[in-house]
Amino acid sequence: MLEVIGSGHGRTGTDSLRRALDLLGFGPTYHMKEVIGRPERYRHWIDVARGRPVDWEEVFRGYRSTTDFPAGAYWRPLMERYPDAKVVHTTRDPEEWYESARKTIFRIPLLTRRPVAGPPLRALVTLHPTPRGLFSMMDAVGRDIGMTRFDREGAIAWFVAHNEAVLAGVPADRLLVYDVRQGWEPLCAFLGVPVPDAPFPRGNDAREFRRRFLRVLAGGRMR
Repeated sequence: MLEVIGSGHGRTGTDSLRRALDLLGFGPTYHMKEVIGRPERYRHWIDVARGRPVDWEEVFRGYRSTTDFPAGAYWRPLMERYPDAKVVHTTRDPEEWYESARKTIFRIPLLTRRPVAGPPLRALVTLHPTPRGLFSMMDAVGRDIGMTRFDREGAIAWFVAHNEAVLAGVPADRLLVYDVRQGWEPLCAFLGVPVPDAPFPRGNDAREFRRRFLRVLAGGRMR
């Protein structure tokens, strides 16, 4: 049963939040890294995006928290399904977010939308089952949540609207709007746990993301 729902989009510190939740005893935490390379999980989210019935208990079996895409895109049904769960909304300056996303997560859908790679790589990402399944899932979810533009204006408009929807849709007593640069204190206070005697975790910077992404293109997993 989920205790924490992360509603922030990728490149807002979602992997740092994942590591923090695990350290605080709210793990395992479901993150995009738990999806990539697992075709049955691609199918879960394609079903969600297409409005098919989904057994949320099956999707999150073994997990206590969730953060990042694609789960964060469905914060509303998850909040309704798990009424006692708290919502942590990671966010950052929209311009900073766009620059980070442009160099990392936006490269994934763009590989199949414009000629940014040579024919061998384009063939790999469309024919190999791991990248193909990933792109199918991201396309289905992206269309469902209205995230179909990756230019600066369109992407930032979507990001701002997403933030506003969360702030308007989550009761104040269940919501923490959180910048991971704030560290442990606001997160621990919100979750009602002591601050650990350890540095706040940082993860998935742009260089780390690119290294893992190349592994995915070769048919591996994100971890």
